[in-house]
Amino acid sequence: MRNGFVNLLGGVVTAELTGPYPEQMLNRCIKQGIHIWDVTVSETGSVQFKLQLKHVHRMRKFFRKTDLTLRFKEREGLPFLLKKMRVRAGFVTGIVAFIVGFILLSNIVWGYSIQGASPQVEQKLEEAIEELGVKRGEFIFHLPKPNVIQAYVTDRVDEATWIGVRRKGTNYEFEVVEQVRQVEPEILSPRHLVASKKAVIRSMFVEDGTAIKHTNDVVEKGDLLVSGFIGVEGNEQTIPAKASVKGEIWYTSTVSMPLTQTYRSLTGEQKNKYHLTVGNVSIPFWNFTAPKYDAHQTFRRESDYSILGYRLPFQITVDEQRETLQFEKTYEKAEAIEVLKNQAKFDLKQDLPDDAQIIGEQVLHETVESDKVSLTIHYQVLEEITQEKPIIQGD
Repeated sequence: MRNGFVNLLGGVVTAELTGPYPEQMLNRCIKQGIHIWDVTVSETGSVQFKLQLKHVHRMRKFFRKTDLTLRFKEREGLPFLLKKMRVRAGFVTGIVAFIVGFILLSNIVWGYSIQGASPQVEQKLEEAIEELGVKRGEFIFHLPKPNVIQAYVTDRVDEATWIGVRRKGTNYEFEVVEQVRQVEPEILSPRHLVASKKAVIRSMFVEDGTAIKHTNDVVEKGDLLVSGFIGVEGNEQTIPAKASVKGEIWYTSTVSMPLTQTYRSLTGEQKNKYHLTVGNVSIPFWNFTAPKYDAHQTFRRESDYSILGYRLPFQITVDEQRETLQFEKTYEKAEAIEVLKNQAKFDLKQDLPDDAQIIGEQVLHETVESDKVSLTIHYQVLEEITQEKPIIQGD
């Protein structure tokens, strides 16, 4: 037959036929729909031929009442291979277990090394590494990619100028270049310190210069706080004034929100769609249909299978289609006021310096109109109010 591959899937048997006039019996078999090919005649007069395994039983029936002898000599194809595998099940199981174990062990972290770091920096780096889950026994495809790990640990370890991350087989290597901090003397020009905004002075520490204002004084923006002139009149010198002046400043914030808010959340139900990714080609092979959700959000996750440190050209991509639910929540007036107060304080802190401190707040006005709550809030903030003003020759 022409299609040898299909025959091998069903099984092929080589038979030998001996006796008087075997050709007539073969022609009879062919007429009955039994496919025979590769027919050869030996010097002794026997005939060898091949047939499909599924026709063996029918052919035996044809030759039972004849003087011909039918022998089966060779067997090939998938059914006979599977039979051999069942006989050697333990051996086959061992091979499969070895391959699976080899792939799993090739994708497990066996350790990491750190080079170029001082003990203090190494400790901080180890803490950052553990937060990411990079530890012995963890599966590599569960961990972020090396460039993501590098960005994370570099951000966490301030003492390092650069941290290189490389995955070598089943180990991670971290190479650290620490910062060389050189403290240069600060060179300042002669200057005064003036108020940067209107405030009430609450604390004042003058390191260099002459204090002009004092605690509890009310100052306007631009008022002189600390002078850069020192010495007696007529023999004055100019210096860069240095001081820390904390002032109490007042801010007013107006915020509002509807009493009924619309939110969206995940229900916990999800349907995963699997793709085989080869290069830039993605081939879906499981769960082809879209989920029957009213609304859903898709999160994509890709595997990172590798053998001996080499990433396999094919990977599994999973599209996690998670059901979302939209709902409304109606706040009581007291709840809405509390939400607005927290929101207003958060927004104010975004505009304040890092060292500023909110020392008091008071709701000046609140209204509820058309299912909407509005607040006007007064804040008392303690922050640094000094601003330098250069001393120009001739002042």
